[in-house]
Amino acid sequence: MKILALLLGSLLTATALAQQAPAKPPTSGATTEAAKTASDAKPDDVKSIDAIINSIYAVISGPAGPRDWDRFRSLFIPEAHLIFSGKDKDGKLIHRAMSPTAYQERAGGFFLKEGFFESSVANRIDQFGTVAQVFSTYESRHENGAQPFARGINSIQLLNDGTRWWVVSILWDSERPDNPIPEQYLK
Repeated sequence: MKILALLLGSLLTATALAQQAPAKPPTSGATTEAAKTASDAKPDDVKSIDAIINSIYAVISGPAGPRDWDRFRSLFIPEAHLIFSGKDKDGKLIHRAMSPTAYQERAGGFFLKEGFFESSVANRIDQFGTVAQVFSTYESRHENGAQPFARGINSIQLLNDGTRWWVVSILWDSERPDNPIPEQYLK
């Protein structure tokens, strides 16, 4: 019985110490270029929830041409995902999950040929401890100030490691006739 009590006490002490240890961004253990780039974030890009949300939109927006993909990747933990959810041309529900690098490869060609400006219309932020969830209603334009060609909601999950904010995932769906943005997400 004493051994069981000692083991339980040791387990509780170890758990308490682990909870007090400084947080680090989750990593797979592999040293990758993405992990190196992620550690090179601009401090102003990741100092607050508002800052990292603004940085996400700023880095993908601009006239036709290249984007700063190092800056883009620096916002994300190495294991991050960007996930599109919606319908295909036949109305079937689909989703597509990508790493930040896969998103770069998929969207980079489009951005070279087309202007793309995405901005937040409204952000609904919920935070508990080191995690935050942001429902960010967006509008997409081909030219800055033009009429939006698309709207939707980005569901952005964030992590704070004690020194900065990291994007863990972005899951989004676009507005459609059968999927209007609820009024509560437009304010």
